[in-house]
Amino acid sequence: MSSITFNAVIKILGVNPYVLVSKARIEAIKPGWRRPLPVLVRINGMPQKPWRINMMPKGDGSFYLYLHGDVRKASKTKVGDKVTVELEFDAAYRNGPMHPMPDWFEIALSENPIAKNNWEAFPPSRKKEVLRYFANLKSAEATARNSAKLLHVLNGNPARFMGRSWKDGK
Repeated sequence: MSSITFNAVIKILGVNPYVLVSKARIEAIKPGWRRPLPVLVRINGMPQKPWRINMMPKGDGSFYLYLHGDVRKASKTKVGDKVTVELEFDAAYRNGPMHPMPDWFEIALSENPIAKNNWEAFPPSRKKEVLRYFANLKSAEATARNSAKLLHVLNGNPARFMGRSWKDGK
């Protein structure tokens, strides 16, 4: 597998911290790749076990490497810091949800055809994002609060949830 190491400055796009990875560096990792690129990443040598991230194409051959909060916390970095980035193509990556659907969510969808239809219309990446979000909730109160909000938006009601505006179940 090809891997690269380079220095960069963490920037921010909206609310998302990122490092821009040039077309030349992408070609060194995975020549000709144009869709989201699964990589293993370490920032300043952290975390110990490289973090799995999908880099997102910018449209000009370069990619955004969005830096999850856990990666920034492990590497003790923030926006504006100059960092050493280690990237390796993640050949073991499989798309689609990685976290199981919680029983309560499966039951709620079976009882609500509108929410179920909107859930089934989601692309795999959105399902993966939602299921990962729920898998990381720590308390029963947070789960209850967020599950109610998810069902609210899946029923087509407008609201803010998971950092985005939802309308018509999308």
